[in-house]
Amino acid sequence: MPTVLLTGFAPFGGEDSNPSWEAVSALDGEQILGHRIATRCLPVEFGASLQSLRRALDETAPVLAICVGQAGGRAQIALERVAINVDDARIADNAGAQPIDEAVIAGGPAAYFSDLPIKAMLSALRDAGIPAEISQTAGTYVCNHVFYGLMHALRTVHGVRGGFIHIPYAPAQAARHPGAPSLPPSVVSQALRLAVATALTVEHDVRLAAGTTH
Repeated sequence: MPTVLLTGFAPFGGEDSNPSWEAVSALDGEQILGHRIATRCLPVEFGASLQSLRRALDETAPVLAICVGQAGGRAQIALERVAINVDDARIADNAGAQPIDEAVIAGGPAAYFSDLPIKAMLSALRDAGIPAEISQTAGTYVCNHVFYGLMHALRTVHGVRGGFIHIPYAPAQAARHPGAPSLPPSVVSQALRLAVATALTVEHDVRLAAGTTH
């Protein structure tokens, strides 16, 4: 059975949980449209996260790989459009590293675009009543580091799609950040099922206005 790889992250930034891993791990072993879901938890560390990701790609040989990360403060499921070749950490990672203006991959291109059908995924999520958006930036922290590393690793692998999704805080986290929006991990899991199913069935993305003015 062909495999879909989903990854989440360990907790970081003083949090004791990470809803990306909670939502992703709930899908481990499930089958979606004849594909088995395999999940991995990545460390929130520059460098080590890419080593773990590459190992997961080697172990699972997926036909689709989607990495998922927490973006506290965002209010919707954010389908990332582009990864940029820069690490610029506002806070240190879980190993104490804080790179500033360094390349993710030395000599790599300035950016990679997701090759997921993000507009079709957006439509599917909204039709299901799940708040979602297209995001034009994955930041410059470990999430973008992993997104860029994923697309760089897949650049020479024929027929394998990859991309990144950011999610809001879980409600238990938002309770400690008054005013912050949240989504339950169970809703995120539902969103990921729809995202995977869409990515497996939509070959050419739909044309749908989902840009921003700033």
